[in-house]
Amino acid sequence: MIKVEYFTFNPFAENSYVLSNEKGYALIIDPGCYFDEEEKKLFGLIDANRIKPLQLLNTHCHIDHVFGNNIIYQQYHLELYISEGEKPVLDFAAATAKMYALRFTPYTGKLHFLKEGDTVFLGNDKLEIFLTPGHSPASICFYCREQGFIISGDVLFNESIGRFDLPGGNEQQLYKSIREKLYVLPDDTIVYPGHGEPTTIGYEKKYNPFVKG
Repeated sequence: MIKVEYFTFNPFAENSYVLSNEKGYALIIDPGCYFDEEEKKLFGLIDANRIKPLQLLNTHCHIDHVFGNNIIYQQYHLELYISEGEKPVLDFAAATAKMYALRFTPYTGKLHFLKEGDTVFLGNDKLEIFLTPGHSPASICFYCREQGFIISGDVLFNESIGRFDLPGGNEQQLYKSIREKLYVLPDDTIVYPGHGEPTTIGYEKKYNPFVKG
């Protein structure tokens, strides 16, 4: 059984996720910790619950989702898993930080690539990988079929969608990803987005003003 917890971090108000199970193991997804107190909050959750992080994952590699990659790598010796098409975005993160006058330490470890149809395991629990481009060139979502939730990154938000005017974004691809990968899921599927509050697939199909079901 997976427990989903998240913090809202950094100047972009990004959601950073820790998924843990009853055996004390965890996945860290999109660590956006930027300020020192944010790092302490993330480490504090892990220490207080005596959980052991097993894997570091990014839904996509825009700057707000990767601020904490290297600190997680240094703290827990976890190498990074991303979609291969996101590597150019990750490589550009330092330049993006400079543009916003933000400090940034790039991830320095080895990269591993995930693709559509792969599975990420947390003990006996598993997350399916969906390729959902549009907001970024090769964004991925993590879907737990057994528990009915999805970590959607910046693809789908509560009554909103990810922007598609950044390098590598594509409006029609984003609509296609939402309709063909997310809106086909059961209506009660909980959506944990990269920004804002959780929602459900059924609610978004009915009320999302950008992509109707």
